[in-house]
Amino acid sequence: MPETRPQIRTFPCRSDNIGVLMRDPATGACAAIDVPEAAAVLRALDETGWTLTDILVTHRHGDHVEGIPEVKARTRARVTAPARSSSAVPQVDATVREGDVVTVGSLAAAVWETPGHCDDHVTYWFEEAGIAFAGDTLFTLGCGRVLEGPPQVLWRSLARFLPLPDETVIYSGHDYVLSNARFALAAEPENRNLKDRAALAEKAKAEGRVLVPTTLAEEKATNPFLRATEPALARAVGLEPGADPAAVFTALREWKNRF
Repeated sequence: MPETRPQIRTFPCRSDNIGVLMRDPATGACAAIDVPEAAAVLRALDETGWTLTDILVTHRHGDHVEGIPEVKARTRARVTAPARSSSAVPQVDATVREGDVVTVGSLAAAVWETPGHCDDHVTYWFEEAGIAFAGDTLFTLGCGRVLEGPPQVLWRSLARFLPLPDETVIYSGHDYVLSNARFALAAEPENRNLKDRAALAEKAKAEGRVLVPTTLAEEKATNPFLRATEPALARAVGLEPGADPAAVFTALREWKNRF
């Protein structure tokens, strides 16, 4: 029986970015999620023997797009980017908005506009495969810094993930796991699941691994920014249990900025 699940390869880029390649075994189509560093992406393609057909851009920041010209020159991959990125993403072939669908071979993803880290940010949700490429919106044990717009905008973007199946696999754009774990423990020190996960993150780091991807179930149990409805997190930021989750999230994000 032919393999139908996507093949995924993750690899380090730059100082703390995470590169991702996704291949459709049914067709051989292959996508890079962002191109933080051309050399790292091209090396991963050489190592896997995969042929790059697509580049899916999550947002316009340089540490996610600067490698596109070199990779496109080598592979002629089709570049898909958020429409709101305007001309900030190089060599774009197609733009997408909320509700659009992108395909990589036989794999299809819904495009979610997930602003907050920046106005143009999108997430690619491959529902049938159970995979979300969240860029700098949602990290393992954390979330992106709010650079454009009020924090409530990022909270609304994060809340979109909560109804997804617990087994949803989430890929993020950076390895901030250990620093995120330290903050999460400061915010919710009595969370046993979090303590175990932080220890696992330390062990993974010592072995040269990182806890990316993650699952939605793991994040709902341990990520303070997805747990803004929990009384313990409200109390941690000096609010009453039952406080507006957006207000709890805002206080948590401001605390993390200073942490």
